Formats: sequence, C-alpha cells, structure tokens
Amino acid sequence: MIKARISEVFESVQGEGLYLGEKQIFVRFFGCNLNCTYCDTKLDRFMEYNPHELFEEIKLYRDKYHSISFTGGEPLLHMEFLKDILKLTVKHGYKHYLETNGTLAPELEELIEYIDIVAMDLKLPSSSGMGDLWHMHEKFLKIASRKEVFLKAIICLGTLEEDLLRATALIKEVSPASILILQLNSYENHAMLSEKLSRFKDIAHQQGVTTCVIPQIHKTMGLR
Repeated sequence: MIKARISEVFESVQGEGLYLGEKQIFVRFFGCNLNCTYCDTKLDRFMEYNPHELFEEIKLYRDKYHSISFTGGEPLLHMEFLKDILKLTVKHGYKHYLETNGTLAPELEELIEYIDIVAMDLKLPSSSGMGDLWHMHEKFLKIASRKEVFLKAIICLGTLEEDLLRATALIKEVSPASILILQLNSYENHAMLSEKLSRFKDIAHQQGVTTCVIPQIHKTMGLR
C-alpha cells in the first residue's frame, strides 16, 4: 500500500487567509518542490503513513471542525496518497482545504473533484527567489478555479511592483472572482513593510482585483 511522509497531524485554528480563525485538523506533508527564501516551514522529521493509518488518526479528533487542511511542505507531491485519503474522508463528510504552492497542475487535476477550498500561493519572483513560475501558476489556477480558490502572496522589502501587476493580470484573466491576500514577510521589519503593503493593496484594487492584507496571526499568537 502506498505511503507518504507526514511531519505532523494536529488540531489548531487556521492562522492566515480567508478562513482565519476556523478550527481545522492539519495534516502536514514532508517535502517541497520549491525552496523559497522566506520559507518559514523547515521540516526535519516525518513518519510514514498509509492512507488507512492516517484516516484512523484523523478520526481521533472528535470536536467540530471546519475542514481538514492538507498542508506542507507541498501536499501535491503525494498525489496518489492524497487521492486515497480524500476518498476515505469524503465518505465521512469531511471538507477538504488544500494549501499549496500552486505549481503542480497535473497533480491538482487528479484531485480537484475531491477538494472544496484551494489556498494557492503566488510565488512572486522578487519575493520568493524562485524565478518565473507564472506559466505554472496560470495552469494551476485554471484548474483550481473550478472550486473555491483564493490566492496568497508574500510581500518583502524587495518585492517589485511589476510582480504584483503580473499577479493581478493573471487573476483577472483566469479567475477574476478570486481574492488576493497580501502577507508580509515575517523575517523582515514589519513597520517598514506596512506602508508597502498598503500601497500594494491600493494598486491591486486599481487593477480591479479584490485584495486584503491579512497577517499570519498564528505566529503572533504562538499557534502551530
């Protein structure tokens, strides 16, 4: 039976994005296909689960939850495993929330029918240090837009306005109803970034994209 490397399974509240504050079960997968300069999830351990083992652990959490958040790392690196576990959890009425870097479109295509909400990153080149991922993001967003999807972009002191404009153009073309969330880089001076975030929000609104500035609350509250 197929297995996946999972760093942790736990309950907490969503600390960022449109579902800020919602209580979720988190399944954090180990491993990522990117290495962004601002990454704040440095995973150094994991356990191997098969889908039935993971499902049994999920069932141990008996409170009322908004959804299961499949996060990472990058969950879609474990597509076949995800398909198996999603087939189990959907039968038991769980809602599925996918947190993803938005680059693995073929893998999302295999799973989109089981996903309820996609929280998709936009890796702005001047923020992430990962170069031009726009074509991958475009393919991914076209698939994700079949379901509820919102987008998140990390803004750094060095983030270029041209990258923000490229992001808004992509959203308007592919998924104009989607909301863009701007988040500050937690490793940089928050006071220096606040003015830039406000300016970027105004620019995005001028481009016709609904945009919010929502910080990562779980970090300030000491939550996982």
